[in-house]
Amino acid sequence: MTKGRIIEFKALGVVESRFEKQEGTPIQGRMAPEEKACIRIYDEFADGLKDIEGFSHLYIFFTFDRAAGGKLLIKPYLDNIEHGVFATRSPLRPNPLGMTIVKLDRVEGNCLYVSGVDILNGSPVIDIKPYVPDFDYHQPDKIGWYNEKRQKDGLVLADDRFSVPGAVKP
Repeated sequence: MTKGRIIEFKALGVVESRFEKQEGTPIQGRMAPEEKACIRIYDEFADGLKDIEGFSHLYIFFTFDRAAGGKLLIKPYLDNIEHGVFATRSPLRPNPLGMTIVKLDRVEGNCLYVSGVDILNGSPVIDIKPYVPDFDYHQPDKIGWYNEKRQKDGLVLADDRFSVPGAVKP
């Protein structure tokens, strides 16, 4: 085990959503079930989609390719107090890895049509896994700082707190 080892991933596809910048994008897809997108899988990985239509929900792992570097202390949405990045879902992470759960509406060729999307257009997809409640669902005993800050109703959209002036897509 080597500290700080570099790990490389190959993009499996790309997200095609209406969101071009973080501001105005839902904080979590579950808060915006009507938001649609296509997860377009590259031809070389298309065989990996076999039988995926049998699942109603998928985990999508993607990169925060427009995030401006990692930070260890973050002021997350709903709070103005800094927390460790690993106690948040901030895109400003040491490794810009994003994860979301989407509803699979249909499959057409290499395109997974999904809803409940909170991913920027053009984001590289690095993995897809089926959501299986028997494996994935846990009733939490505690939810940290978020418990006092949570909003039960209403759509929450991203603001500019993770933006960097002049940042452009690599």
